[in-house]
Amino acid sequence: MAVILFVLVLWYGGLFFQSFFLHRYAAHQVFTMSKTMERITFILTWIFQGASYLSAYGYGIMHRMHHAYTDTEEDPHSPSHDANIFAMMWKTKTIYQDINKQRITVEPRFTKNIPQWSSFDMFASSRISRLLWITGYILFFAFFATAWWQWLLLPITFLMAPIHGVIINWFGHIYGYVNFAMKNTSKNLFRFDFLMMGEGYHNNHHKYASRANFGVKWYEIDVTYLVIRLLDALRIIHLKPIPIKK
Repeated sequence: MAVILFVLVLWYGGLFFQSFFLHRYAAHQVFTMSKTMERITFILTWIFQGASYLSAYGYGIMHRMHHAYTDTEEDPHSPSHDANIFAMMWKTKTIYQDINKQRITVEPRFTKNIPQWSSFDMFASSRISRLLWITGYILFFAFFATAWWQWLLLPITFLMAPIHGVIINWFGHIYGYVNFAMKNTSKNLFRFDFLMMGEGYHNNHHKYASRANFGVKWYEIDVTYLVIRLLDALRIIHLKPIPIKK
């Protein structure tokens, strides 16, 4: 039971900070926060993403590129132009690392106001940091695993962020339903997004990229947005009111 709870905490904790911080804050800036709160969120993202920590700078830029070039050859991740899941993720990894290591020139429109904490990212993305997290996960399983099959969950803890990316960037462009006819293949994966905390409403998001709430229909409950509303009410962050354009 402890192992299952541990994996669930890493799944939803890592997913929340990827959606809340990397996606909605870094890439789309649907809310603002103080510099102190931003630094705290950097650290919390590292704690919950652990071995698969993603830089807000690299993620934010790459995601903006995804919206600008959706389903074209310039899209950093697209089932329309990548042969399979592994080819797509390898391409994504290469572009992400090239951005972070400044090996490619990035247009200014993609870098505007992207949060960056270079010294922290250097540590959090380092091989030492990732190996420390992996060692910690293995030790946790060694102490608390009660059945052999629980060890099958261990690789998921190492690759949590890439798995989240595959679900949205591959399956979210192949399977599901659409609320809006668009010139891309984005889909909504679930009527109620229990798995991805609102990120699964991918077609809605491509229609209204600057909207904090990814849900549109009454049954499309965006759990991450509910947390954002709570944090806004507590004045921890400041949500930007952006009306839906018909």
